[in-house]
Amino acid sequence: MTSLDLPQTRATPRVLFDPQTRTLTLKGESYPENSFQFFEPILEWVDGYLRERHEAITIAVDMPYMNSSSTKCMLDLLDRFEDAYRGGQPILLHWSYDPENGRALDLAEEFKEEVTFPFETVGVRG
Repeated sequence: MTSLDLPQTRATPRVLFDPQTRTLTLKGESYPENSFQFFEPILEWVDGYLRERHEAITIAVDMPYMNSSSTKCMLDLLDRFEDAYRGGQPILLHWSYDPENGRALDLAEEFKEEVTFPFETVGVRG
């Protein structure tokens, strides 16, 4: 399995998979010119990982802002993890947000309603 490590830019989050902790981290704002193009390799990597590995994985998200197309891509990503979870794979999502940003919590709660796997929201002052 190839690793996943995409650097953070002004408009895209850092995306990193740590094989030691089996944690996929997405950290930073997401408003690329073409969200679908940005997320495509992430979705492909996740598809491959979930096909090859059937071990617990944690998703750590700290994305204070996402444009609407990034939101759609995040839903696609969560759908893949939901399918794996329903197939018996342990999945945990840890979503960090700034408690002073009410919209960030609302967005996390909207995503949480879309899945059945464990989904924690944690307020973290930035």
